Amino acid sequence: MLRYVLTEGDVASVRFGISPLCELGLSLRAIDDPARFPLQLPWLRRTEAARADLDVEALHGLIDDRLWTPDFLNPRPESPLTRLDDEFEQLLATPSQTFIRDLVAVHGHVPAVFAGSPKTAIRRIVRALQELWDASFAPYWPRMRAVLEADVVYRGRQIAQSGLSTMLNGISSTVDYADGVVSVRLRDPNDRRHRIDGLGLTLLPTMFTRRGSAPVGDGPPMIMYPARGQGALWETEQVANPAAVAAILGETRASLLSALGDPASSTELGVRFGVTPSAVNQHLRALRDAGLLVSTRYGHSVLYLRSELGSALLDARAG
Repeated sequence: MLRYVLTEGDVASVRFGISPLCELGLSLRAIDDPARFPLQLPWLRRTEAARADLDVEALHGLIDDRLWTPDFLNPRPESPLTRLDDEFEQLLATPSQTFIRDLVAVHGHVPAVFAGSPKTAIRRIVRALQELWDASFAPYWPRMRAVLEADVVYRGRQIAQSGLSTMLNGISSTVDYADGVVSVRLRDPNDRRHRIDGLGLTLLPTMFTRRGSAPVGDGPPMIMYPARGQGALWETEQVANPAAVAAILGETRASLLSALGDPASSTELGVRFGVTPSAVNQHLRALRDAGLLVSTRYGHSVLYLRSELGSALLDARAG
């Protein structure tokens, strides 16, 4: 069990981040053991051929049989707008002693593939991860990022409406918050208790964990948790439409209105409904202009959410 102890000041400093490097590292879990990540099987199938020529030896050396990865692959992002290039620069600057310590914490030793100069091993890791990104992430990252950003917006809305406690108790079945203590039930048998003491607690939504997880060592306070909406990312979604609303708005716009009880971007919605990005944007603008949706910019994305008027329209139909 890992426990983070928050003071009143620490509660105000809880923040969210998105880390491309963290996603890369955690994706090795799904690649290594696909059966444990059924929501990502479509991604694994689509990228299988592209992954055939990667430096598998180096990538495999970054994960153990428990699906743990070293902490240098899980940097704490400063914001939800972190760039992969910046994280690679940070990884390249990892001190040799930190590199060795983090590998030993996972494997109990330094894997043979990384024997010798730590700096040489780190450069090889960065090359292998860059190739993994180019082959398997770059084509799909806008979709993935849209899901992660929508999750952050949803959690922020939860805090505003119901408070921090409700949000923290809802991010994972293995995360609990009570009396100023965030508890994370890990597979690690060791009990750890850390005071935040002004360091801030960072929450990272991710596509590649099924439960709340945390750094292996005693790094900056951070919890990684499963992002909402992953299941809809790879499959075309069919939403049952209220017939009366569909007759007024059309089937596609009624479906979008029904689905937007939670925030989502046009990129994500296009994938979910099998509609081209230009068509989705046209429908979303029409619904927003009619007052049925609201929108907000989040980083490089625009997220849409059903307005009170849109919800009233659906509720009236239901009544």
